[in-house]
Amino acid sequence: MDSLKEKTAHGLFWGAMNNGAMQLIGLVFGIILGRLLSPSDYGMIAMIVVYSLVATALQNSGFITALTNLDAPTDNDYNSVFWFNVSVGTAMYVILFFCAPLIAAYNHTPALIGLSRYAFLSILFASLSTAQSAYLFKNMMVKQRAKSGIVATLVSSTVGVVMAFMGFSYWALATQTIAYNVINTLLFWHYSPWRPNLHIDFGPVRRMFRFSCKLLATTITTHVNNNVLNIMLGHYFTSHDTGNYNQAYQWNFKCFSLIQGMVDSVAQPVLVDLRDDPERQVNALRKLVRFTSFLSFPLLLGFGLVAREFIVLAIGAKWLISAGYIQMLCLSGAVMPLCSLLSSLIISKGRSGTYFWITFTLGVVQILTMVVLWRWGIHRMVMAYVVLNVLWLFIWQYVVRTLIGYRILDFLLDIVPFALAAGGVMVATHFATRSIDSLWLLLLSRMAMAAALYYVVMRLAGAQILKEMMAFLHRKK
Repeated sequence: MDSLKEKTAHGLFWGAMNNGAMQLIGLVFGIILGRLLSPSDYGMIAMIVVYSLVATALQNSGFITALTNLDAPTDNDYNSVFWFNVSVGTAMYVILFFCAPLIAAYNHTPALIGLSRYAFLSILFASLSTAQSAYLFKNMMVKQRAKSGIVATLVSSTVGVVMAFMGFSYWALATQTIAYNVINTLLFWHYSPWRPNLHIDFGPVRRMFRFSCKLLATTITTHVNNNVLNIMLGHYFTSHDTGNYNQAYQWNFKCFSLIQGMVDSVAQPVLVDLRDDPERQVNALRKLVRFTSFLSFPLLLGFGLVAREFIVLAIGAKWLISAGYIQMLCLSGAVMPLCSLLSSLIISKGRSGTYFWITFTLGVVQILTMVVLWRWGIHRMVMAYVVLNVLWLFIWQYVVRTLIGYRILDFLLDIVPFALAAGGVMVATHFATRSIDSLWLLLLSRMAMAAALYYVVMRLAGAQILKEMMAFLHRKK
């Protein structure tokens, strides 16, 4: 238990380092790109990003998770996955290359033809890294994954900024994604000792596919769910409108993925290790839920508190409409890491089918809702997206309760105190600082006051998670 506990702590630490560094890099370069590019430039990329995500999911086909769920995957298992991913990745690029005119016609934007064919090259490079990524993930080599992500993000972001400064507009964003996949793939190969061979045997892939195909379908559905507004806005509204929403979504995503990525880096491997000991598995899940809530609610609600000041000061008043979207999205963003954590438990139990149907149902409900609401404007669509994703947290919890007996009362006791504390702190901070006129002073004072108040509240409440975090950081020193 001590060994697993220490491994989990170190995994969370390096997951935090990885996501923290990448989000910091994303923050800096996001500000620069936001100042250099227009809402329409971001809208062009937003219109096609879902196709790239779906294609990458198809070539991945859920095999990272499937390999992780194996007790002892062999070289042949990894080799089978590698060649399958390369084959499917190549096929998907060819298909999307010829479908580019259809994508452009759907969005009423002819320029998307050339942009799509260029941007989708990232699919080919991503297909070369799946097996290596699975090896690092299975062996909890979080530090190596962290280094790869940080370097790839730093270099690709630099490339994007240089191209944007030179006037390449939305081509800069497309090149940034391609560069990230190339560098990340090279570094995964550097850190992973496993290498493919020319003995191609798809037998292991066929055996894993019964499990992984449901994860594949779920991943595709998740990408559609996350980008449902980009898909709809690109069709019903302009690239400028799509870009304004996408800017808000990207900042919200940066915020909640900081927590989600850190927790996801250890959740499934840990829960898989404990699946033969139900009591320990429940205790581990509850601790991860409290840890996630402790960080997620203050971070996301705090971002909503300073959204207006941050957007105007960071990327300019031309993006001000995005601040309103951020204030709504931060509510669903606060629960996204919790949804991901609960889904990891479901996967660890081998219930990939259940995982798929929950996600698929959410997607259907979202799409139908957006089709009905688009006539009343973007704000109504964003509000509906937020409400549905918050409600779905309790769908995930219900399924987890049926699997391991994690009761709704226990779940609420694990998350509500942190949500109420964070909400109360943000309300108090808002009223205490609302008379400040300077945007810089308002931003800094709200950040400092909210952080200090939340820490004081947690200390006074005797939050065990805070004590454990402080003890771990003290040991690291």
